[in-house]
Amino acid sequence: MTLSALAALASAIAVAWTLSEDSDRGIAERLRDGEELAGLALGALRACIGTDSLSPEPDSVAHALLATVASITGALVPAVLLGIVLIKMFALRPFVWRRRASVAPAYTVHQFREYAARHRDSTNAVIGVRFYNHIDNLALADLRVTAQMRYLERSQEGLLVIYKMKLRVLDEKGEESTERYWPSVERGAPFTVWIPVDAPVPRLPFTRIQGKDLSGSQGVRLLVRLTARTVGMGTEIVDERWFDLDGDDFETGRFVPLQPDLGQDVWTWRGWAEFDGLLPGEGGPPPDGGARPPAGDTPPGRAPATRRAP
Repeated sequence: MTLSALAALASAIAVAWTLSEDSDRGIAERLRDGEELAGLALGALRACIGTDSLSPEPDSVAHALLATVASITGALVPAVLLGIVLIKMFALRPFVWRRRASVAPAYTVHQFREYAARHRDSTNAVIGVRFYNHIDNLALADLRVTAQMRYLERSQEGLLVIYKMKLRVLDEKGEESTERYWPSVERGAPFTVWIPVDAPVPRLPFTRIQGKDLSGSQGVRLLVRLTARTVGMGTEIVDERWFDLDGDDFETGRFVPLQPDLGQDVWTWRGWAEFDGLLPGEGGPPPDGGARPPAGDTPPGRAPATRRAP
């Protein structure tokens, strides 16, 4: 599109240049000279991309104006194109998010035995947000995950006010903290950040989280933000996902667990085909409303992987 726009501009400059030049030939004859007109258009195109310049006729205001337009375009275009290339190269979104966040009893977080044991007799719930790195050749490190909640409430004057509340998550020891940290991010392996609700969730949408009563709030949304660094380049990557409490972004039930097998590619691990599903009998049918595929199938969008040596 950029090249087409520059070619059109160069052609317009070439035509205007031909019409305004001082020549003994008539205008129709000059415009019919395709070879000369094409050469002038190519010269104007080189000027518009900053690799050449036009030489206006002496005392020709029109030629001076056209040469100035080509020069200004030639000065701006390289910077714009470089910016586009850099944005495309470094605006990476390597993370794929699970379609919905799950809401399950806190005692079912078996990843942290002590946390689950402390809530054995509790009815409190926990929110689970799942994601993975889908880029095969991109190694990530220093992954940090934070969560916050945004909601609107009316002030005493009756005006809506936006509030933002930082939420606690479970750290690597299963203790409540301000962030979850992973030193490295394996390609394809799912990661889960757990957000304690600190209240029972008998039904959705829930109306209380970490001591905040949301029954009188509007536009409640949960934000989970990831930051990581690429190994080798050192580029920081930031990604985030919003979850709407009044929408279809939450479901009750537990994730389908994955069975790691270091002798196989991660995409063939048992349970990968049900990355977006729930355990049978917990929360109803999968998000698409259809039957769950058998364990071990390739997830959508992935080609069948070959077996790797241990």
